[in-house]
Amino acid sequence: MNNTTPKYKRILLKLSGEALAKGSDGIINHAFVAEISEVLKKCLDKGVEIGVIVGAGNIWRGRQGANMDAVRADYMGMLATVINSIALQDAFITNGIDARVMSAVDMNKFVEPFNRDRAIEHLQNGTVVIFGCGLGTPFMSTDTAAAVRAAEISADIVLMAKNIDGIYTADPKLDPTAVKLSDISYKDMLARGLAALDSTATSFCMDKNIPMLAFGLSDPENIYRAVMGESVGTVIHA
Repeated sequence: MNNTTPKYKRILLKLSGEALAKGSDGIINHAFVAEISEVLKKCLDKGVEIGVIVGAGNIWRGRQGANMDAVRADYMGMLATVINSIALQDAFITNGIDARVMSAVDMNKFVEPFNRDRAIEHLQNGTVVIFGCGLGTPFMSTDTAAAVRAAEISADIVLMAKNIDGIYTADPKLDPTAVKLSDISYKDMLARGLAALDSTATSFCMDKNIPMLAFGLSDPENIYRAVMGESVGTVIHA
């Protein structure tokens, strides 16, 4: 493989909701989302097929509803992912990228219902597919939704674009001795109790033998670097 050939043909990109805000007074930093769009366009121009799942931490996290019914709080989080998904769709289209939002919960006036075969057809036609509402069920994180959708669309890898630049031996915000790992197995992730990724997502990818790559979204070019097989973030593997 030369450095002009993508390492991955079809990816599932998980974007952090908090990362989309990136210092903005509102919920979306539109200039930053435009940067992400430009990088995805570079990937598409290389023939890469792209599915996207976005979190909702910039709007609502279920744990914010500590005094609420947990299921209703998670419903709010699912709806918040659709707000982010439509914002991404608008940014992508503005930057010349065909994009569709597919929701796990029917809301036909706004977005398409999720259908696996239709999603793959979109991908094969060069359309970016943004999956909203997670898996449509409470208690399942968007990390887990990313893992499941990756399996459904036969993605080559799950790219986890986070607020942190990889997987560390401990939380670097709490432990100054924490060391960044270049790679780690799913079994080691679970055995060490490393919480950078949802344990359900980790277990699912281990069972389905789907590799993950966790990296920081502070520089959107990391998405392109990851697609091209450059060394970035932490590889998580079987």
